[in-house]
Amino acid sequence: MIPTAKQKHSRLKDGSGSESIFDRELEDLPQELRWREWMGRLEAVLFASATPVGQDDLMRVVGQGVSVEMLIVDIQAELVGRPYELTETAGGWMFRTRMQFADAIKAAADLGDQALAFTEMEMGVLCAIAYHQPVDRAGLKDIFGKEVSRDLLARLRVKDLIASGPRSPRPGAPHTFVTTETFLTTFDLQTLRDLPDL
Repeated sequence: MIPTAKQKHSRLKDGSGSESIFDRELEDLPQELRWREWMGRLEAVLFASATPVGQDDLMRVVGQGVSVEMLIVDIQAELVGRPYELTETAGGWMFRTRMQFADAIKAAADLGDQALAFTEMEMGVLCAIAYHQPVDRAGLKDIFGKEVSRDLLARLRVKDLIASGPRSPRPGAPHTFVTTETFLTTFDLQTLRDLPDL
């Protein structure tokens, strides 16, 4: 089956509103150069994104039938020994600095301890939500034996680690809480199945 022009090229609008053609296939290049160009495209897309980029999005910049997974493996191989790596997290891929350089980054950027610092109770509530979601405030009270403050839940929301889930089947149908994609990314998890066993 021969790919159609629509499959081979994507039409893009530039800043002036005129259309240009984005060549996904790169048929005018030798295979080795095509592969390098596709690797470069994936790296550029990943570098430009502050959030994990899914496979479907990455497939838009490479030729039809090209294995994004194989391109990722080749990019990862080239990053060995570099201070950053390409990791799979929260259903996509993103660049991350290696942990061994955390102190250097903090020192250079004067970040101090501002990152995601948690009190013991905040971490406990976040873990309870992660393992028991969707869970409402009454469910959290059952877990901790005391009320969990709205302020504490609000702080976790502001950090975008939790969000509202479906309504609880309890009387009054209270809101429940669930973890977010930011939670997965922050704790370097691909899915909730990657949580350690209780």
